[in-house]
Amino acid sequence: MAVRIDGSYGEGGGQILRTSIALSALLGRPVEIVNIRAKRANPGLQPQHLTGVLAAAQLTDAEVEGAAKGSTRLFFKPKSPRCGMFNIDIGTAGSVSLVIQTLAPMLLFAPCPTRLVITGGTDVAWAPPVDYMRHVFAPVIARFGGRVEVELVRRGHYPKGGGRVVVKVEPVKRLVAVDSPEFGRVVKIAGISHAVNLPSHVAERQAKAAREALAALGYSADVAVETRSDGLGPGSGVVLWAVSDLGNVVGGDALGERGKPAEAVGREAAEKLAAVLKTGASLDPHMAD
Repeated sequence: MAVRIDGSYGEGGGQILRTSIALSALLGRPVEIVNIRAKRANPGLQPQHLTGVLAAAQLTDAEVEGAAKGSTRLFFKPKSPRCGMFNIDIGTAGSVSLVIQTLAPMLLFAPCPTRLVITGGTDVAWAPPVDYMRHVFAPVIARFGGRVEVELVRRGHYPKGGGRVVVKVEPVKRLVAVDSPEFGRVVKIAGISHAVNLPSHVAERQAKAAREALAALGYSADVAVETRSDGLGPGSGVVLWAVSDLGNVVGGDALGERGKPAEAVGREAAEKLAAVLKTGASLDPHMAD
């Protein structure tokens, strides 16, 4: 019998779906998810959710019902996780990172290493940016004994997408427990400020504003500047991360948008990181989600 999950619980967003599919694949138990994204303005499965579901189905030879855009009900009955090389095209600027969130847990327990090439949005709203996945998500997974490598090939922004990421996952026999209720003392803050198909000063101004905002709070930050012209852009953003003496990593991020000054983007990312550090928590909102 399938485990029935109400997708309207809590914030009623896509994370219930992603977690349910990942746990279903890991445990080999079928799930029926209803009221999917019921509390969103556009309820039901959207392209990035559908891509994650279909990719998970491909990786587990799953039986699936309701896998269609706009569907508010999904039945997912997996077999054992597969491994190997797979190409996944979201087809829009849907978030690459959210697809990684769905697939990485099951691939950590696959019978052999897996390589995914995912095409879609790398830096889009309502999702962790790809630099967050590289510099926060992957290191946190490593603390538990897992190895997830995220390589950025090309950035993709809303609305055109077209970004490309290569994800490599090494399987493990078991994960190790981590007991770290407090973040610890900050030993390093770093970041990346990027701009695609925009003047180089955009990324530079974002980085400068982020550094200055953190300096005002007593933190020194090494923020790299990256300008590219190989994406479908334009687009920009900042991702910052802090590392503690206990090995914890947390992040803060912000996206550029039309009419939003570059300085505001940098300050927003810094303020988000500072807010997490102020709590003393060992995980930030993205990772806790």
